Amino acid sequence: MSEEKEYRSGFVSIVGRPNVGKSTLMNRIIGEKIAITSPKPQTTRGMIKTVYHDDRGQIIFLDTPGIHKAKNKLGEQMMRSAAEAIGDADLVLWLVEPKETIGRGEQHIAEQLSGSSGVRVVLVINKVDRIRKDELLLVIDAYKELMDFAEIVPLSARTGENVSELIDVMFELLPEGPMYYDEETLTDEPVREIAAEIIREKALMLLSDEIPHGIAVVVDTMKKRGTRELYDIEATIVCEKNSHKGIVIGKNAQMLKQIGMKARPDIEKLIDCPVNLKLWVKVRKDWRDSEIQLKNLIHTSQTR
Repeated sequence: MSEEKEYRSGFVSIVGRPNVGKSTLMNRIIGEKIAITSPKPQTTRGMIKTVYHDDRGQIIFLDTPGIHKAKNKLGEQMMRSAAEAIGDADLVLWLVEPKETIGRGEQHIAEQLSGSSGVRVVLVINKVDRIRKDELLLVIDAYKELMDFAEIVPLSARTGENVSELIDVMFELLPEGPMYYDEETLTDEPVREIAAEIIREKALMLLSDEIPHGIAVVVDTMKKRGTRELYDIEATIVCEKNSHKGIVIGKNAQMLKQIGMKARPDIEKLIDCPVNLKLWVKVRKDWRDSEIQLKNLIHTSQTR
């Protein structure tokens, strides 16, 4: 009689500096677009929870904001979210770029991880498709001087190289545990929140550098139109200055139209239904430094 396989499960936090590929890695593992991605830093603002299933067990990922020095109340909230994710994790994936020189940002993260209560850390060296093997070995040696790691996994979140090996490592390190979510669940994020983040992603792609971090997106209404297979969605892009509002709208509303055109297909794929998307723009001065407005504009998930 064959022995029953152990079912392993747990919470895995993905941490790292802004723009190292945390959301790209999570989306690659899950196989669906849950977290938004952008070459601009501080794309992820809250703690996004997604679930990976296979016959070995279940991994619940917490994709955290990039760890950086906070410059406003939004930044402070983001850093609290990242710290909570580390404290509540069964395992931490620390994502870094393949650079032999370790900067202050990485040293700060190492200090945070070393100070957490004995949580095991897997060093994930991303973007290895961009360097030679001999260079990779130097990167590994440099990081080994910082702290002890449960494992070190080089990979490319963009191409998928070695991602399956990382999944194997996580199941080896996670404890036996229950099924936290049913097998159909990919995320506990509300659909409205994901739709809002998709719109913000497209704005990040299209707008100039000084504006994106000063915008937020709220889905005001999301309704099925009668008996038709069509959803009417209205969303508001919030910015901090009147001058930014003009840029977000663009000449003859062309920028706003582009944001909507790029967001609509991803939202339709998300809800598997045609979408009629309408976007509006409002100014809320200095919303990133207002506790009240942050509560209304920024969604943060609880870990457990």
